[in-house]
Amino acid sequence: MTIVLPLFPFLLEKYVPAKDVALVMSALVSVFAVSTFFAAPVFGALSDRYGRKPILIVSLLGSVVGYILLGVGGALWILFLGRIIDGLTAGNQSALFAYITDSTEPEERGKWFGYLGGAIGIGFMIGPAIGGLFGSESITLPFFITAGITMVSTLCIAQFVPESLPVEKRTTHLTLQNFNTFSHFKDVFSLKEARALLVMGAFFYIGLNIWQFNASIFFKDVFLWGPSYIGGVFVLVGICDILSRVVLLPQLLKKWSEHTIGIVGLCGLFIGLGLIFLSSYIPSMYLIIAAVAFIVLGEGLFDPSYNARLSMSVDDTMQGQLQGTNQSLQALYHVIVPLGAAAIYTYSHGAVFAVAAVLMVGGLVLFAKLKTKNA
Repeated sequence: MTIVLPLFPFLLEKYVPAKDVALVMSALVSVFAVSTFFAAPVFGALSDRYGRKPILIVSLLGSVVGYILLGVGGALWILFLGRIIDGLTAGNQSALFAYITDSTEPEERGKWFGYLGGAIGIGFMIGPAIGGLFGSESITLPFFITAGITMVSTLCIAQFVPESLPVEKRTTHLTLQNFNTFSHFKDVFSLKEARALLVMGAFFYIGLNIWQFNASIFFKDVFLWGPSYIGGVFVLVGICDILSRVVLLPQLLKKWSEHTIGIVGLCGLFIGLGLIFLSSYIPSMYLIIAAVAFIVLGEGLFDPSYNARLSMSVDDTMQGQLQGTNQSLQALYHVIVPLGAAAIYTYSHGAVFAVAAVLMVGGLVLFAKLKTKNA
């Protein structure tokens, strides 16, 4: 996805006036997120019934079709159709997280979720470079390349990846209720620990999304940075992300509990977001470097710890349903956060990061209470 996402504004210039590009791009992002919101819990539950491997294959094939439609184009509605198909088959994240849960012991999950995040971080570093290289030749070529890469991934899963969920651990019944998104929310939120973790996770993910959606425009407006400087910041993001998840986290897990590491990560996020807020009044590149390091290192420590804890809040037969619900909620945040954050950003460029920092404090309090309650 990181190959093609930076190219969306240039692709859309073929279909809409320049003044409407931002609006249409937001609509493309939103229609994908809404589709994912409804589909992810269903695919998660289906993976509990039929296994992780078939869901991964179906989901990736949906992405192949979506990317091909974006490349073919020809009309704006075809682009939207591609994003809708990709969103409606978005079960890959929930199946992948459930796969790791199936394949690891509880005490090992934090480390392996960290490795997964590190792999994603590598993708975030490599993808834009591939898109920029081939996009300069043809704006549609990277979409076909992405479809090809995704198809290769699908074939590799079909050929080499074993199923992780044994038949005896699968759910045994499938009814029309399984295709009702909100029934999955009801099932998961009826479980006390899962509900508490998902509510706490809302504070974390909303605060993180505020940073992710507003960082580029903040650097442009406040620091007057161009693409090269902003690109450099995101290279730093990728480096810190990989270091935190692949190098630092496994070492800390040898000494501290996942809960303690999660608290440290949330503290780092609060400090980093606070430094971003401060930089709106004291513009300093050193503040930004420190802020980015704290934010990304904090995320890299908390996110795997959180997902490991979340995976232990339900039994083996509900892992896909749980991860699908979590993916669905994150899609919902991708719809509402840009709208709310844009309104605050218009009022004050720095205030939006102060809000994000406050959300991290709220998440920290809830996360700490979870430990006390379960002790």
